[in-house]
Amino acid sequence: MTTEGIKPPLPPFTIETARQKVKAAQDAWNTKNPDLVKNAYTPESIWRNRDKFIRGTDEIVQFLTEKWSVENGYRLRKELFAFTDNKIAVQFWYEWHDASGQWWRTYGLEDWTFAEDGRMRKRQMSGNDVKISDEERWFTDGVDVNSVSISEKHW
Repeated sequence: MTTEGIKPPLPPFTIETARQKVKAAQDAWNTKNPDLVKNAYTPESIWRNRDKFIRGTDEIVQFLTEKWSVENGYRLRKELFAFTDNKIAVQFWYEWHDASGQWWRTYGLEDWTFAEDGRMRKRQMSGNDVKISDEERWFTDGVDVNSVSISEKHW
């Protein structure tokens, strides 16, 4: 195997490397740059994102471009939920507003499967959108998403 395309950390994951992988994904998605984000996925990667089925990095770029054109002010937090040798499950929360200025918080879970080179070959996402007021936002400008205390009492 060549080193081209290697995206450390690589499977098999440990608790530490699984957490690193989750935060690296969080940081990449928070750039809102589809051309950067696609590099974490194999060329034949398959996704299920809610009711959409996506195959390959070209479709990933198209999907993310459309997503971030309507999800304004997007800020995401991902946390490790569980892992095995080459699989990671995450819980996530992100906030965004639509064109009318209505804020939303999306709650959900993702299940990831990785290739040997550390890129994701499968991603399944389930999520729900909840209307929130500006005062209910967690991830306001200037706030580090990792510093927000998220607990069940806030749901």
